[in-house]
Amino acid sequence: MTTTFTPDKFQQRRQGIGDRMFASDDNAIMKQIKDIHVPDGRDFDVKPLLHIVENILIRTTTTTALTPALPGIPQGSAQAQLDALEEKALQDASGDMIDLLAYTINKISCELSCNCTSGGDAHATAVAVFHIVSNYSWDAKLVLALAAFATTYGEFWLVAHLYPTNSLAKSVAILKQLPDMLERSDFLKPKFEALINLIRVMVDVAKCIVQFKDLPPHYITPEIPPMAEAIAHIPTAVYWTFRGIVACASQITSLIGMGHHEYTSSTMDAWELSGFAHKVSNIIGHLQSQLNLCWQHINDRKQIEAYMLLVRLFETPHADNIKILRALIFAKDDHPPLYDGFSRTKVSLDVLRRRNVMLFISELQVPNDELFILEQMYLESRENSTRPESQYEVVWIPVVDRFTPRTEEKNRQFETQKDIMPWYSVDHLSSIDQVVIKYIKERWGFNKKPLLVVLDPQGRVVNNNAIHMMWIWGSTAFPFSSMREEELWKEETWRMELLADSIDPRIPIWITEERFICLFGGEDMEWIRKFCFLAKSVANKAGINLEMLYVGKSNPREKVRKIHAIIAQDKLSHALPDPHLVWFFWIRLESMWYSKVQQGKTVEDDHIMQEIVTMLSFDGSDQGWVVFGKGPTEMAKAKGEDIVKCLSDFDVWRNNVVNKGFLNALSDYLRDIHTPHHCNRLILPGAAANPERVVCAECGRPMEKFVMYRCCTD
Repeated sequence: MTTTFTPDKFQQRRQGIGDRMFASDDNAIMKQIKDIHVPDGRDFDVKPLLHIVENILIRTTTTTALTPALPGIPQGSAQAQLDALEEKALQDASGDMIDLLAYTINKISCELSCNCTSGGDAHATAVAVFHIVSNYSWDAKLVLALAAFATTYGEFWLVAHLYPTNSLAKSVAILKQLPDMLERSDFLKPKFEALINLIRVMVDVAKCIVQFKDLPPHYITPEIPPMAEAIAHIPTAVYWTFRGIVACASQITSLIGMGHHEYTSSTMDAWELSGFAHKVSNIIGHLQSQLNLCWQHINDRKQIEAYMLLVRLFETPHADNIKILRALIFAKDDHPPLYDGFSRTKVSLDVLRRRNVMLFISELQVPNDELFILEQMYLESRENSTRPESQYEVVWIPVVDRFTPRTEEKNRQFETQKDIMPWYSVDHLSSIDQVVIKYIKERWGFNKKPLLVVLDPQGRVVNNNAIHMMWIWGSTAFPFSSMREEELWKEETWRMELLADSIDPRIPIWITEERFICLFGGEDMEWIRKFCFLAKSVANKAGINLEMLYVGKSNPREKVRKIHAIIAQDKLSHALPDPHLVWFFWIRLESMWYSKVQQGKTVEDDHIMQEIVTMLSFDGSDQGWVVFGKGPTEMAKAKGEDIVKCLSDFDVWRNNVVNKGFLNALSDYLRDIHTPHHCNRLILPGAAANPERVVCAECGRPMEKFVMYRCCTD
């Protein structure tokens, strides 16, 4: 018959424990604990010891279906995780540090065993342990105490697991009366579950505090608010973890020689352990939030540092462009970071070495209009790759905000987009770092609308945004520098070729044949019918060859598409064959405006600027408009109402056609009937100023900002 020994001290310790556990004054306690803390400057890496402790405690707190209340053998992924932890622990055990700390660990273990066996006060026990480790740093104190507890806890469960098959373990287990305990494991289940939970929380606290110790001092210092907050709370975290260690050690000690009537107290013990787990969990929650803030501060500092390195890199001369390209496009594990849209293969950055490179920067979803027109221009330049103006490469750089989740849908969208582009693209979204995106936004002014940033063969930025030059002149603008832009404008005059040469292949033919050309737009179908009828009638009376082309409005909505269909069906005039070309006509005008503004030109001192603003004002109005032209220089323009009246009054001014020519006679009569009353609107999408973020009330997407210039004398 087994003798049961249950000292009165255990029963006394349990009585009233709930009322006293958290009633003490934390401030007074922490003052006492801090007074004991007298570090002697010794500093060592506690992670190797923590790995060993974690390996012991995690293995002994893993349960199985066979004995749900007791630690067992882990399965599946848990086993793989523990195997990795064990390998790390075995590597760490080979050092001299464990030998140096073994005495201290054993001393703490003895202190815990003696005090817990004698029923000593938990706070006094914790203080005694603090005295043993008074010369160590806070993280070292905690890991040493956990190591001492892990020794006792590991030995306890080692005997419990081995006693059925090992005679030595069986003899030890009998002396500790473990068989009785294991046979009644169901009664102890609440206690063990609470014990396991508290142990895991204590390990998490230790890991969290060690992480604070490992924060890079180059990026964060103790006076930084979240770091200062954490430093102030770490002593409290260590103290209450010590109290948790004492509570766990007391529970393990109390299992030795436990009698039948002792099982009734298991629920109370579980409550005590759960109380500690709750308090320590709250502490670690606060520390973890401060740790997250510290990492945020560190990452911000790293971002600033990397950003300034990028700034300096662009300011430094280079023999070629590879350093710049590598800084912009990250090559992971030396994998080719580019995707060749023509050959459908991955390639290295070397294909761009000493080449003129145009960075096509856009959001993940590239606007169809921009993509369609740019693709046509690019393919045209590839038809004769030996021409000087074809000596450039295009690389798509997608900009994905760091707050945008990288979902599978986003990845599929990216893969689809890069597959339809004939030029180079980054092979993966992760190739563009957030620092690069910050540089693109702040230095190159990216804000939703696509950019074409031009790098010369040495990696110098020759144009922060050549997209306006590309829209106006195409590849003829190569090498897309500001000097080249200035040269091209010096060669230009306001003529039909500049206005519309590239939007329809019939226009150059009409110009060569010296036909009269009329471009017109608007959305009023009744006005369009009336104008087309009058224009054809006047052309017939004047004996001129007139070609009319409808160019719609800058936003070719469904209404414009329907007008296109009606014009084609009723053969009222010519129309652009593709909605992309309607968009292109108007974006070229906007590009001319932006280009002129960058050149410092104004409406007051530049004739082409005046004509551009007039055309954009036509588009901003609610009525139709027309532009007539013939040959390289002759041009005339009018609003819808004015041209209808002018053509209706053709008999009044037809005699002037013979002497002045049709366009001069038309212009003179338009001036005669012009009234000073007007109301013009100039709408410029995405003006130079940074727009405020405004979302649509219906769809929730960010809305574009429009700057309107208005002069109204009505």
